[in-house]
Amino acid sequence: MIEDLQYPIGKFIEPSIINDALIQSGINVITHFPAKLKQEVSTLKDYQLDTPYRPEGWSIRQVVHHCADSHMNSVIRFKLALTEDEPVIKPYYEDRWANLSDNQMDINPSLLLLDSLHIKWVYLINSFTDIDFKKFYVHPDNGKMYTLELAVILYAWHCNHHLAHIKTLKHTQQWA
Repeated sequence: MIEDLQYPIGKFIEPSIINDALIQSGINVITHFPAKLKQEVSTLKDYQLDTPYRPEGWSIRQVVHHCADSHMNSVIRFKLALTEDEPVIKPYYEDRWANLSDNQMDINPSLLLLDSLHIKWVYLINSFTDIDFKKFYVHPDNGKMYTLELAVILYAWHCNHHLAHIKTLKHTQQWA
């Protein structure tokens, strides 16, 4: 049950084949994520925003701020892959970032940031050549190479993953 709450759409599964349709679907998700997120949280009151989506999980407020933090890091990772040979990215402690004081503030700055960031991010992705999609970065924790085409699909999953946290909580609490 906890895993269902933690991964309401399931854990990310790397596709065995990445094609143009899958990439375009990912771009579409990334494009529309800020508006969908804003729609899901726009009517929530502070006590609702401060409700964890699962026991020992983040509050909806923390999820919104996490998405801004995570997607800023993603854009940096994309740019590193585009401009450096085999860059090793800098990981960060998401759980520690989620407990910093800025994650307790109003969510509107993070929603605005996501609006602007995703416009810039999608513009960048839409300029990619086939060669650009094959460029990659390396995660130092596991040495895995993430091509930008895989990263598009991964971050589309990330968007849907956190939207599902919010939607599931709203449904179980009968807030919708």
